[in-house]
Amino acid sequence: MAQWLSPAFPIGAYAYSQGLEAAIVAGDVHDAATAGNWIRAVLTHGSGRMDAIFMAQARHADADLAALSDLALAYAASSERAVEMLEQGTAFGLAIGAITGAGLPALPYALAVGVATRAFALGTDQVAALWLQGLAAQLVSVAVRFVPLGQTDGQRIITDMATTIVALAKACATATLSDLGSSTVGADLAAMLHETMDVRIYRS
Repeated sequence: MAQWLSPAFPIGAYAYSQGLEAAIVAGDVHDAATAGNWIRAVLTHGSGRMDAIFMAQARHADADLAALSDLALAYAASSERAVEMLEQGTAFGLAIGAITGAGLPALPYALAVGVATRAFALGTDQVAALWLQGLAAQLVSVAVRFVPLGQTDGQRIITDMATTIVALAKACATATLSDLGSSTVGADLAAMLHETMDVRIYRS
């Protein structure tokens, strides 16, 4: 399970920043403190929390995956974000199929993870914690390379989020669709702005 949700798993996670690149260019994220605050907000109030809830919902055997997919994409704050969700979900499904021989339907990434982990003897809170840890590591990697931050600063950011990730994972595991909602206006605007950048390293 940890292997599947590692940033190193071959879904191209390294190519996406969820608007963090635009925030760094604008100077909103410029050191370890601002990077940590940005990433923590994304996890607790933005796409991290939203995707963890969608992942948890997809783990239910009777989940309406088509409806969940439509809803997840409707919540995407930008077109690049929607493309990211679909492209990573497709890549994840292909990788899991190659490893296990069991194919997955084309789904946004969080839903694909939920479906793929149904058979694991792990609680949804545990899967959600690994999911959130993977997203934190992905965004920290962007900050380390592009702010830039030192590797130690990057690892300190992730370590400082451990308690938050565990608590958030437990909450998302039992959340319902009525609990969906985000309040990361800065991150959402950065994701939209990223689409207009003439020169960029990341795809979102």
